[in-house]
Amino acid sequence: MLVRREHSLFELEQKLKIKEFEYAQITEALSLLVKQGYQSDERFAEAFIRMRHNQGKGPIKIAAELKQRGVVSFDLSVFDFFKLAKKVKEKKFGVEKVNDYKEKAKQQRFLQSRGFSFEQINYAIDD
Repeated sequence: MLVRREHSLFELEQKLKIKEFEYAQITEALSLLVKQGYQSDERFAEAFIRMRHNQGKGPIKIAAELKQRGVVSFDLSVFDFFKLAKKVKEKKFGVEKVNDYKEKAKQQRFLQSRGFSFEQINYAIDD
């Protein structure tokens, strides 16, 4: 499973449970993978954050997805999500400044669904 992409410990555990391995076998195998350096939640988080950032996802969505995958320790401060929100907004809606309330609300909802904070959304739309 780790050959194709990085996985979190939680993901690997869930996949092995689905394949009906015994709990003792799962914990032994996973601890061996961690010990030998084949599995790392930190490495998984870095790759996952980079991938989602490149897809135009915001920090709220990325953090929620990481927590869903069992990763609680990660660093999002490496990326400038204000700049990304502006880039995503411009790609979808263009660079023109919005004066219409309905259009502005539409853009805000779009960026919010992508996982950006209100500060990042306001920066992207009002700047």
